[in-house]
Amino acid sequence: MTTYNTLIIDDEPLARHRLHQLLRPYPAINVVGEAGNGVEGLSLIESLKPDLLFLDIEMPVSDGFDMLKQLRGQQPQVVFVTAYDQYALKAFEENSIDYLLKPVEAERLKKTIQKITQPNMAAAAIFDLQRLLEGLYPAKQTLSLTVKLGDRILLIKTADIVAAEAEDKYVMLHTKDGKRHLTDYTLADLENQLPANFLRIHRSTLINMDGIAEVRKGFNGSYTFVMEAADSPRFKSSRSHAEMIKVRLSL
Repeated sequence: MTTYNTLIIDDEPLARHRLHQLLRPYPAINVVGEAGNGVEGLSLIESLKPDLLFLDIEMPVSDGFDMLKQLRGQQPQVVFVTAYDQYALKAFEENSIDYLLKPVEAERLKKTIQKITQPNMAAAAIFDLQRLLEGLYPAKQTLSLTVKLGDRILLIKTADIVAAEAEDKYVMLHTKDGKRHLTDYTLADLENQLPANFLRIHRSTLINMDGIAEVRKGFNGSYTFVMEAADSPRFKSSRSHAEMIKVRLSL
């Protein structure tokens, strides 16, 4: 019998414990570790080389999708654990990825284990993460954002955005031409709409990774980002985002 060394990655301790208990009757599933976010998960994947992940999607610091983007080399098989609604789950089905809805039910888990232990499961586990993200987040393909300027509405190409920065109750877009544009978006709105090359470096700052010219390491795990745009300000990260920055930029 094939044994699958398995990681459970979920930010909810009770959810991890419940899933671990539900997996105990299955000798083919050998749980070798647990992690509470994507950064911890990446570290365990690198050290333990698991065959299988039970992966939560929405987690702090680094979510499940961010973590998968950073994987190098051979990819483990993935079972997503999700609270997504039925409409969004079509994206999982179309990409041949198995998933479990929270709270995980024993009977549904049994079907998942049967699928995992089928001889052809390894081939079926190969998936296109980009296609999955497009199915779940069509807004991630946004090519421009609207900005009001008096009685005019400007279209700002996302490729021209250097950074988005929250100032008091407002969010400013810094663009490559050195201009600043006041928006009606919140930073959370922008994080959901901007492409995956935008990185949260501070609770009040998103930067375009394609526009980074230099990264300077500071005290207490902070970084200062010097951007390619000539008139762009420099952006400083917070300590709480240091681990995610190191993962995303391979620092």
